[in-house]
Amino acid sequence: MHEVKLSDGIVTLSPLRLDEAEAHLAGEDEQLVRWLSGDPGTREGVEAYIRHCLEQWDTVGPLRAFGIRVGIDEALAGTIDLRFTAEGLSPGQVNIAYGLYPSWRGHGLATRAVILVCRYATSQGAKQAVIQVEPENAASSAVADRAGFTLDKHQHGADGTRLDWYIRDLRTDTQ
Repeated sequence: MHEVKLSDGIVTLSPLRLDEAEAHLAGEDEQLVRWLSGDPGTREGVEAYIRHCLEQWDTVGPLRAFGIRVGIDEALAGTIDLRFTAEGLSPGQVNIAYGLYPSWRGHGLATRAVILVCRYATSQGAKQAVIQVEPENAASSAVADRAGFTLDKHQHGADGTRLDWYIRDLRTDTQ
């Protein structure tokens, strides 16, 4: 299952690798911590997360985590993951979460990655994709808009955080 590789000619998505822990830590900044992980990473923590992701691939678990890669050398530019089960999701929905390292932001790469991962989700039977964004995260909301998502509802997460839910119907996917 680790052989999954998705590309549009600019961005390539493939499962995270254990040898990328240092690259991930080097790319982590305040925005990634705030909007994605919640806490600064440690080498041990990142390695444990990547091991978990690899196990999910091996067992066809509900998590599919990809590295977002750019260029001929497929430099790690960030991460994107799909969760086929998560709090608040209806059957057939998949949650998408993504983050780019600072030097890669502002080039349309997250939008390309979201579109690619939506195609993968569709191939795995998902009917709708969901992106949950805190309203203050304008960059992530813009990615959802550019990737064909529509603001569906506002709700609060388990921790009380307000989240805007962006939805994209994958059954009529033409992107």
